[in-house]
Amino acid sequence: MIKKELLKELIVSFQSALPNEYIKRNVELAVNTGKIVSVSGVRRSGKSAVLLLTMNKLLDAGIKKEQILFINFDDERLQFDVADFDLILQSYQELYPNVSFKDVYVFFDEIQMNTGWEQFVRRVYDQHTKHLFITGSNSKMLSSEIATSLRGRTLQYEILPLSYAEYCRFLNLETDVYKTPVRAKLVASFSDFLQYGGFPEVVLMHHEHFERILQEYYFVMLYKDLVERYEIKNVAAIKYFIRRLLANITKPTSVNKIYHELKSLGVLVGKNTLYELVEYLEAIYFFMPLYKYEPSLVKQTSSDKKYYVIDNGLRKALSQTVNDDNGILLENLVYLWLRARCDKSMGMYYFKGKKECDFVITSGTKVEKLLQVSWDISEATTLKREIAGLLEASERLNCADLTLLTADREETIEQAGKLIRVVPAWKMMTQA
Repeated sequence: MIKKELLKELIVSFQSALPNEYIKRNVELAVNTGKIVSVSGVRRSGKSAVLLLTMNKLLDAGIKKEQILFINFDDERLQFDVADFDLILQSYQELYPNVSFKDVYVFFDEIQMNTGWEQFVRRVYDQHTKHLFITGSNSKMLSSEIATSLRGRTLQYEILPLSYAEYCRFLNLETDVYKTPVRAKLVASFSDFLQYGGFPEVVLMHHEHFERILQEYYFVMLYKDLVERYEIKNVAAIKYFIRRLLANITKPTSVNKIYHELKSLGVLVGKNTLYELVEYLEAIYFFMPLYKYEPSLVKQTSSDKKYYVIDNGLRKALSQTVNDDNGILLENLVYLWLRARCDKSMGMYYFKGKKECDFVITSGTKVEKLLQVSWDISEATTLKREIAGLLEASERLNCADLTLLTADREETIEQAGKLIRVVPAWKMMTQA
């Protein structure tokens, strides 16, 4: 049984360290909304830092340290049974008997680590305080429980590794693209960002020991978030499946085909198990899917999905034998950038007809934007192919907002009565 004295020690020691110095992220959590603020994202992406920045904002607004209650459920000393949850409230109230709990701001980090958390969170919200913030590294577990137990009571946020604009902020890089020396530095830094990704710890260490750091992240996700959480026995199949998806990011992927590959290699794993494994990998933010744009929902869900990895650096650390094609890495970055910018009312897909278009952005039922990604369009055949994909998608989907993101080209191309903006990806990403 967890002891109150440990909880009291954790609560007070955390409060004594406030405020914290953290670099601002693009995501800023709302406070005093009367809702449970839910934050999900991959491990080590900065969810806890966003909570701490929120606490700093509260302190600046006059909230006292004693009114902040923070518990990190990923602390190995805290293994809660359902009956233990109430000890958190008891410990706080014994520490601060004169503080009304309705004025307390409660932050529960990695709440999904313990079963029964959803009933506890709902009780805290219903009976004690409306100032409640929770984080988790499993999107489906968090969202499904919120949907069933906490429906209508939450504001949901997603934290990804650093965007390029945040990367520049973390490294104190000026982003005025119209200054020639600044522009040169941005081009160089974007090359590093393309290869090493945006996990905050890796960025702040200037990519030193990045392989060891990211491989450690991988092992925690593999064993703690997958093997232990979902009680998976066939670890060899998981590792092969992850390597296979890493090698195929940005391309339509058939789980059925991978199943037959495993079967031919003598690896015994059920097809349904692989489909479940894809869902688990999506849930922990290792891979993220992109559906084909289809007016029919049935066709959309039955088509092969593309998969994108949460961070280019993670792919580099795990796939040293994979050719680091800059085109693949850039498309993966653009996916992450677009995902962070798309709110709940927007959709993101890929288009495939006779030609292909990498990204289709929708608002409701209307197609708003089409984006194509190509690292190098210096060859006429490459440029022709990329424009053809945009033009076919434009015609079929009735959309005139066309953009081609590249490494360095910047111009406007007029073709078939359409205007296509050609923009360096680094430039667009610094401005948004």
